[in-house]
Amino acid sequence: MSTAPPSTAAPPASTPAGAGKSTAKPLQPAQSGSTAAAIARLVAFLVGGILLAVALHAVSVLVVVLAILAMIMLHEFGHFIVAKASGMKVTEYFLGFGPRLWSIRKGETEYGVKAIPAGGFVKIPGMTMLEEIDSADEPRSYRQASFPRRIAVAVAGSTMHMLIAIALCWSIFVFVGAESPTSPYVVELLHFQHGKTPAQLAGLRDGDRFVSIDGTRITGFGVLQAEIGKNAGTMLHVVVDRHGSIVHLNIRPVDARHVTEYVGGQAVSATGKRATGIIGVELESGIEKKVGVLASVPRAFGEFGTIASVTFQGLTEVFSFHGLSQFAHSVVTAGSSHAASGGSGAGSGASSSSSASQSPQVMSILGFIQVGSQANLGQLLVLLAEINLFVGIVNLFPMLPLDGGHVAIAVYERIRSRKGKRYHADVLKLMPVAYVFLAFIVLLGLGALYANIVQPVHLPGG
Repeated sequence: MSTAPPSTAAPPASTPAGAGKSTAKPLQPAQSGSTAAAIARLVAFLVGGILLAVALHAVSVLVVVLAILAMIMLHEFGHFIVAKASGMKVTEYFLGFGPRLWSIRKGETEYGVKAIPAGGFVKIPGMTMLEEIDSADEPRSYRQASFPRRIAVAVAGSTMHMLIAIALCWSIFVFVGAESPTSPYVVELLHFQHGKTPAQLAGLRDGDRFVSIDGTRITGFGVLQAEIGKNAGTMLHVVVDRHGSIVHLNIRPVDARHVTEYVGGQAVSATGKRATGIIGVELESGIEKKVGVLASVPRAFGEFGTIASVTFQGLTEVFSFHGLSQFAHSVVTAGSSHAASGGSGAGSGASSSSSASQSPQVMSILGFIQVGSQANLGQLLVLLAEINLFVGIVNLFPMLPLDGGHVAIAVYERIRSRKGKRYHADVLKLMPVAYVFLAFIVLLGLGALYANIVQPVHLPGG
C-alpha cells in the first residue's frame, strides 16, 4: 500500500501497490559496497535541509513537514505491522518516491528512503487479482489471506490515524494545558473594508473581558460565539470587565456575509446559507493550565470526540454541492480582494481549539504547512489531530485507490463466496470508476495547491 501526502482537505489516500498490472521481481540484495555512500548522501541531505531551514528562518516549516511525513509513515507502519502479524509477506517499506537514496535489507523486507519526500509506501504482494507475483509468494499474498486478515490490514492505516489523533489530543492537555473556565477577552479590534466594525462603534477596547450578553453569562468562547453568531442585526446589551471595572455597551452584530473583514492583514469574506453575526474582534478564551498525565486520558477522548464531530461536519460541508461550488469559486478568485476564505464569527480564538472553529476549507499540503508554521504549539497539535482524523475517515471511503476500496472488495467477495469456494472480484470492472474518482481527487488537489500558492493561508491574527 502506498500513501501520498495530504493534497486537499480530503487528505491522502492509501494507494495499493498492486492496483494495476505489474510483474513482481525477486528482491535484489542491497549492494553493501555502496551502503556507506548511501548513508552519507542521506545524512548530507538531512543536514542540508536543516541548515537551509535555519538560514531561511523556516524551522517551523521544517517541523510541520517532518510531522506530516511522520504521520504518513505511521499510517504505512499500521499496514506493515498488521500484515506482518497476519503472516503476509512485506517486501518494501519506504519513505518517499523516485530514485533510492538509501536502503537496507532485513529479512525479507527492504527498508529505505527515496529522493522525493512526497509520501511513503508499503509493498504487499498480491493486493489485487490483477497483480502478477512470484508463485513462491502466492501463499503469503494479500489476496490469499482470510477475510478478517485482509480487513485488518486494509483498515490498519486509518486505525493508526485515529490512535495518533488521540495521542495528539492527550499531548494538548499534558504539554499545553486546558483552558480555565473564564470568559474570553479582546486581543485586537479588527477592521472592515468599508466602515467601522460593531466593536469599534460600541467602544470595545483591547483587554475587555466579556461578562454577559443580554443576561447570558459568558463562560467560554463557544458561548460567546453562539450568542454573537445567532444575533446578526440585533442590538445586544453587553457587559464587559475592563481592568476590574464593569462597563455596559450596546453592540449590534452584522452579518458576516455582507462585509469584508481584515484578519492578520488578509481580507476575509464569509459565505453560506445562514446569517452569522460578527462584531470584528480577535479573542483569547482564558488561561491554559497543564493537566496531569493520567487525568489527561479521559479529557483526550473527549477532545477527540469534539474534533471528530467537527471533522464529520466539515466533510459533509466541503463535499456538498455548495461546498464544491464554493471551492471552485475560491480557486477562480484566488488572489483577488474578493477571495473567500471563511467567516470569522465573533472573532477567532487563539486557543488550542481555534483551528477547529474555522469554516472548513479545501487546503493542499502547502496550505497545511502555511497554517502549521504560523501556529503555536496548541494550535499545531489540534491541526495535526484534525489532519489525522480527516485522513483516517476519508481513507475508508469505499473506492479504489483508497483503503476503503479494498475493504469494499473484501466484503463483496465474502458475500459472493459460496460453500467454502472463494469468489474473486473482477477489479478491471472497477477501474474506470476508480480512474474517474482519482482524477477528481487530483483535480481537487491541484486546485487547492494553486489557490494556496496565489493566496497563502493565514491563521487569524497571524
